[in-house]
Amino acid sequence: MSLHRRFACLLGLIGALLLSPVEASERFTATAAVKSASGDAATVALTIVVEKFSTDAERDLLLKALKERGTASRELLARRPAVGSLQIGSRSTPIKYAYAVSNGDRRLITVVTGSPIALDGTSRAAPPAKPGFDLGLVLLDVPASGTGTGDLVPATKIRVEADNTIVTDDASPELVKLSNVTVSK
Repeated sequence: MSLHRRFACLLGLIGALLLSPVEASERFTATAAVKSASGDAATVALTIVVEKFSTDAERDLLLKALKERGTASRELLARRPAVGSLQIGSRSTPIKYAYAVSNGDRRLITVVTGSPIALDGTSRAAPPAKPGFDLGLVLLDVPASGTGTGDLVPATKIRVEADNTIVTDDASPELVKLSNVTVSK
């Protein structure tokens, strides 16, 4: 093979690599403030690893399914491959949906698990067992620099109103507040 042809093949390979979308996972860490059954406050480490964020088309499909079938569309999430994992304490839960949107110098991250999120490291080791509250939800607000904040809902129902407003009904009135949210690739 001539030097010219080898160089052309190498340039073609480099071009293909540069033009191919590369999925880079992101790792979010946070401190979760969890109240125990006795009311005592405890902090637990939270790690979220997102291997693949949903596209706008995937988001639209999920919103349409939620709007038409409500949380019954949980099966849609259950059939989806995991796009990451959420670990709180020593318990891990597969992430079925992750979506990121930029808002100025901040990113808003939505993570949905196909099952409730068990809160390990506290006396409240499992979410409330209420029928229909079978999804977990995490919302993160991450600035371009510094640490962010967020909320974790261990067990929720999710529905979409006609105007595409996302509404959650939570099994517990208390949100788990997240602080010191950081992101790394």
